Amino acid sequence: MKALVGDVVDAEKVLRNHAVLVEGKEIMAVVPAEKVREFGPDEVYGGEGFFIIPGLINAHTHVAMTKFRGLGEDMPTEEWLGKIIWPMELEWTAREIRKWARIGVMETLMNGSTTINDHYFFAEEIANEAEKIGIRAFVGQTVMDLVEFPHADPEEGLKFFKRWQGRSELINPTLAPHATNTVSLELMREISELSDEANARIHIHLAQSRAEVEEVKERYDLRPVEYLKQAGTLNERLIGIHGVYLTDEEIKTLASAGSTLVHCPTSNVKLEGRTINLQRVLKAGVNVGLGSDSPNPVGILDMFLEIRKSALFANLLEEKAHVLSAREVFKLATAGGARALGIKAGLIREGYLADLLLINARKPWFKPRENPYSLIVYSARGSDVEMTVVNGEPVYIRGTFPRIGKALEDV
Repeated sequence: MKALVGDVVDAEKVLRNHAVLVEGKEIMAVVPAEKVREFGPDEVYGGEGFFIIPGLINAHTHVAMTKFRGLGEDMPTEEWLGKIIWPMELEWTAREIRKWARIGVMETLMNGSTTINDHYFFAEEIANEAEKIGIRAFVGQTVMDLVEFPHADPEEGLKFFKRWQGRSELINPTLAPHATNTVSLELMREISELSDEANARIHIHLAQSRAEVEEVKERYDLRPVEYLKQAGTLNERLIGIHGVYLTDEEIKTLASAGSTLVHCPTSNVKLEGRTINLQRVLKAGVNVGLGSDSPNPVGILDMFLEIRKSALFANLLEEKAHVLSAREVFKLATAGGARALGIKAGLIREGYLADLLLINARKPWFKPRENPYSLIVYSARGSDVEMTVVNGEPVYIRGTFPRIGKALEDV
């Protein structure tokens, strides 16, 4: 048994000076710190001056795109994809993907995400690296049929899904159609049918750019959400990404279907110069998760930055500031992401997955300690992560990765 000691903070509560007891892959109990020795833990981590929070859930990313960091700066989405990203992606090999996915997964764990929802090519290599290093990963092989792209063969996406279905505690395969304008309605219907049969998540870019919306309208005389409805895709297993150009009516339709919208604030503002009205989406009843998108264009796989920007950007689109509390935004990156992925995580409760972070709050920017939610949202950063626990196992501790027995500089 392991014990993490400090101030326990999740979207429901703050418990000062408590211990989270971990047995196997689950949280066994949450008790006052003075009682921890009564349970006889084998290992005790943290102590006074630490926060224990649920692991952050990066509900949309492309970890292998660490290779492209800093390239194609200051371009809008379609130009960025057409001139920089897609030409370089055509040159990917399995070996290269494996190397850069390893770097991306390590960076992610160091910065406090215990779960990723990854959407990319050579998904087999990404899944293998994720399992080896120890992150919980939902992984989908990107598929397209309206763009000629050899790495996005729909048949390979299906094969990957079937190979990994039920195979691993940490790796969950998803169905990953690229976007509403790069996947035909016919293929989308096939994907929806498989999702129904296998109870699988569908992870898709949704209304990310003006060009996407215009292409779907021209091709089918439908808006993106109408396209998904025609394909039979709208339900609680749908995870739509971005949503920058969704109408109020489309947002209501997503809410009625129980679908999730993943907000990627840095990526949206950098590529499109705009983002969703987060307050309006939440008021409509849509489940919202947060994502970093890829290291290009956002720069770093640090979900603390996405939490902070979500809170700040929400103010820009409303007449009054502070439309969302720090606590509400923190919930999106924890419980919101867990709901999207259908996992019992995101809160610190008995019986929940022991996907946890130990935050070193013995630093100037964590003082005074009166409002932990504000400190986590506006002060914390990935470098404050002391330890990352996934499935009850410490997989990152102060610069080392115990599961592979290596420090960062060794890799």
